[in-house]
Amino acid sequence: MLVTRCVQNLTAYTPGEQPKAKDVVKLNTNENPYPPSPKCAEALTSFDLDRLRRYPDPEFTELRKSIAKMVRAKAENIFIGNGSDEVLALCAKAFVENDEAIGSLDPSYSLYKTLAAIRDVEWRGFGDLGEVEGAAAAKLALFLLTNPNAPTGVLKPRAEVAAFAKRFKGVVVVDEAYADFARENCMALATGEKNRNVIVMRTFSKSFSLAGLRVGYCVGPKALIDALYKVKDSYNVDAIAQATALAAVKDAKWMRGNVKKVVATRKRFVAELKKRGWDVMPSEANFVFARPAHAKAADVFERLRGRHIYVRYFSGPKTADRLRVTIGTDEQMAKLLAALDEFDK
Repeated sequence: MLVTRCVQNLTAYTPGEQPKAKDVVKLNTNENPYPPSPKCAEALTSFDLDRLRRYPDPEFTELRKSIAKMVRAKAENIFIGNGSDEVLALCAKAFVENDEAIGSLDPSYSLYKTLAAIRDVEWRGFGDLGEVEGAAAAKLALFLLTNPNAPTGVLKPRAEVAAFAKRFKGVVVVDEAYADFARENCMALATGEKNRNVIVMRTFSKSFSLAGLRVGYCVGPKALIDALYKVKDSYNVDAIAQATALAAVKDAKWMRGNVKKVVATRKRFVAELKKRGWDVMPSEANFVFARPAHAKAADVFERLRGRHIYVRYFSGPKTADRLRVTIGTDEQMAKLLAALDEFDK
């Protein structure tokens, strides 16, 4: 057998569609509708090509220092990955034995289940954190908690996450890809001196408008961070990505301005959907998860796609009645709403 059994049986993660046409309203992959800081462009245009002859810094020295300052942590408590997805994959390698299991909420980021399958370990999905107790928690070595959750956008309060981490025996990774759009976050849990098992993960893909760069990072106790360094590729984040991410961190004010615009648009868009009778889950992210009022979600998805308006549809039993809609510009959201109004005529 040339391919392992677990890979043969694997259901691969399905990324959001990336349409090639330019005249589309793309609201399906939670990208930021606004450009990254101009400082990123300056970093790219001034990048010394001679640096490409050499391997990049394997310890991300300058980027770690800047992130440490931003999140009020020590550089030794920070790990940088080739996107936060690599960080997740490395956590599955470093913290889970072959006879142990990975847990997450369900529904949540579908990559979690795929990572468990790649490791050939059990994945367990839970409706709420309170269910992760007793026999259900046995052999769970790693719990992946997107907060705010995806695809729902719902935020777990920091106190609830802290209480869960305290009673959980394994490693808790709080995946905060959307935290900058939320009213609170869990970074203090990762930077606390008494923390033994919490890692908080962030990405440059959402709030920093750098999804095409593929840089993510996590913060946690040194023992866990050191373990990630042991299992990572030698040079996992290239020199151009490190330089561009560093420029973005140094201009975090630009990011916060973009976040403010997205949150304001989210509030207006939710109000408009509710006027039309849609059921909208309370979102603290840069997207909403909503059930159409007068048609099946799958039908609305296809009709929007026919108009080059792309949203995300998940066909699972817990998600098939809703659509996940990324918050774009006010103009993009207006086009979507206009299309919905035409469908209802």
